[in-house]
Amino acid sequence: MNANALWNVTLTDGQHSLVFYALSVAGLALAAFALRSFATQHEVSVRYRPAIIAGMCVAAVAFLSYVVLVLKFDAGYTQTSEGWVATSNAVLSWAPRYFDWTVTVPLLITELIAVSTLVGSTASRYRTIGVSLAVGMIVTGFIGGVAIDDGANLTALWIWGTLSALCMVGLYVMFIFMMMRARRDMAGSSALPTFNLTIALLCVIWFAYPIVFALQGFTVTSGSYVTAQVLLSVADIIAKIGFGALIHKIAKQRTAEDIAAGIDTGHTGPIWMNGEQVMGPRAGRQNTRSSRR
Repeated sequence: MNANALWNVTLTDGQHSLVFYALSVAGLALAAFALRSFATQHEVSVRYRPAIIAGMCVAAVAFLSYVVLVLKFDAGYTQTSEGWVATSNAVLSWAPRYFDWTVTVPLLITELIAVSTLVGSTASRYRTIGVSLAVGMIVTGFIGGVAIDDGANLTALWIWGTLSALCMVGLYVMFIFMMMRARRDMAGSSALPTFNLTIALLCVIWFAYPIVFALQGFTVTSGSYVTAQVLLSVADIIAKIGFGALIHKIAKQRTAEDIAAGIDTGHTGPIWMNGEQVMGPRAGRQNTRSSRR
C-alpha cells in the first residue's frame, strides 16, 4: 500500500520561507552551543568532562546535518507559477536528519550516563544497552520512513515504525531504572532534581519524533510537511541544546559536591552557577562571612 512521500509536495512562498527559516535557526543555534561547550568544558572536573565532550560532538554533528538540510532543501524545490515544486533532491531535505540521529542519539545516552551514578561495569552495561537501543530506534525508523519505497510504503511505515517504537520503550525503561538508582545514590544532592528533569525533558521531547513519523502514514500535504520540518527543528534544539545545558549543570553540581567531599577531582578552578560562585577561594570567604552574620 503506497502513498505520496511527505516531502514530495508543492509549497507556497510562505511555507518555503518558513521551512528555510526553521532549518537555518536550528543550525545556527547548534553551532553556537558547540562553541559554548568547547569554551566551557574546563568548568567541570575530568570525571564528568566526557559528558561535555559528547554534548559538543552532538551539537557539531547536528550543525553539519543542518547545513546539508538547508542546502538540499534549497536544491530540492524549484519555483514555478504553481509554487515551489519538489524535485528528485527533495528527499535529501529530510533524510539527513536520520544520518544525524544515528550518531547524536547514542551520544545523548552517553552524556546522560557520564553524569549519572553508574560506574565501572554497570556504566558500561547500561551504555551498551542504551547505545544499541538508540541505534536500533533510528535505523528501523530510517528503513521504514525513507529507505523502502522512498518513505511512501504505508505497510513498511507501520512495521518498521513499530520496531522503532519498541526500541524507544526500551530506552524509557532504562531511564526509569537510572532515575531509581539516582534517587538512592544521589539522595540529598543538589544534582538529583536536575538529573530527573533532564530525563523528563528527553522523554517528553522525544514524543515529537514518532508524531512526525506518523504524519507520513496519515496525511501528506504541504501543511503537514511544513509542520513536520518546524516541529523537528524545534525538537532538535530542545533535545540537543536544552538537554546539553542541563547535563552541563549536573556536571558542575557534581564537581562541586565531589570537591566538598574531599574527592580528588583534579579540578582547581572556581565553579560558577547562575552568576554565583559556588566553589573556590572566593566562595569560601563568602560562606565564612555569611556564617559570621
